[in-house]
Amino acid sequence: MKTLLEIFIISLRLGVSSFGGPIAHLGYFHEEYIRRRKWIDERTYADLVALCQFLPGPASSQVGIGIGVARGGAIGGFIAFLGFTMPSVIALILFALLLKELDIADAGWIQGLKLVAVAVVAHAILGMASKLTPDTSRKTLALLAVVITLMWQTTFTQVGIIIGAAIIGLFLFKNKSDQDTEDFRIPLSKRFAAVCIILFFGLLALLPFLRELTGANWIAMFDSFYRAGALVFGGGHVVLPLLEREFVPTGWLTEQEFLAGYGAAQAVPGPLFTFAAYLGAVINGWKGGLLATAAIFLPAFLLIFGALPFWDTLRKNQKMKGALLGVNAAVVGILVAAFYQPIWTSSVTSAIDFAFAAVLFSMLVYYKLPPWIVVITGALGGMILAYI
Repeated sequence: MKTLLEIFIISLRLGVSSFGGPIAHLGYFHEEYIRRRKWIDERTYADLVALCQFLPGPASSQVGIGIGVARGGAIGGFIAFLGFTMPSVIALILFALLLKELDIADAGWIQGLKLVAVAVVAHAILGMASKLTPDTSRKTLALLAVVITLMWQTTFTQVGIIIGAAIIGLFLFKNKSDQDTEDFRIPLSKRFAAVCIILFFGLLALLPFLRELTGANWIAMFDSFYRAGALVFGGGHVVLPLLEREFVPTGWLTEQEFLAGYGAAQAVPGPLFTFAAYLGAVINGWKGGLLATAAIFLPAFLLIFGALPFWDTLRKNQKMKGALLGVNAAVVGILVAAFYQPIWTSSVTSAIDFAFAAVLFSMLVYYKLPPWIVVITGALGGMILAYI
């Protein structure tokens, strides 16, 4: 019980302070779970990030769930998800019910929080790069991943890069030692994992049939949100336009309502997939918000629960270690590309922005201040800079 409470408190703190989108969340996780608490080692974290980048769904949420599973089993994974996700779900349901017309996209504190994300992600990338790209071969793989990701920004680019890096690593690094890898304790059985995978595909096939058979609105909602969570690669920024095509043309909500929620989703901490909570609340009140949240995140649970036990076995296989070295180097490159686009390009638009981001980075890296202090400083600083 003490372990579960610890997971909840830490994930809740991350849930109220992790602004900046999925790549920024990985930076916050790295700072809290790896650097400060050392729940898992750097190599295992990189392996987990690579797995979640490969799976469809909200990558940062799946990483958080995976860390929770390693710490406290399936319940620990759910607790970690609940703490990280609950603040933004509550905030977006309230936005839907009370604040639909609030224009916050250009608020100064939002800009300050974007600059916090710049500092956090830069810190995480530097830490991971020093561990995962120690030689010229892996630096070259990371560089190729940066170039390809930025030049071909498609839905499946990241998956293709990871597969290609695994094939290269299988041959290039097959004789390299990998002594840094530690056991990643997964207290889930392979039988349970197999059930989760079967359930994932079963619901994907069954829900459209039930939708047509019953005509019930709540089943139609569940089906739409479940498919969005199950079939989207690339995280929250990709799922938002998909949800727009799913719900606006069909009359579930207006374009104006969708755009109001889009702005709100960018302003709250936590995973962007919680935008579903806003949409569900607009359609059918707070109950609809909770239903939409459950539906869009259910595939993430089923996939990560289904993949982790088999993944841990694979990563311990001698033949797979070279592939994972290549994949980890590519993940560093993918993170660098995401740091530039969209984090840097949408946040650092002036010399003052750069100067303030440098201050926030120094607070985090050199003065070793807790991330929540950096977040508060960023929000307050952003409000002040808005008047300069």
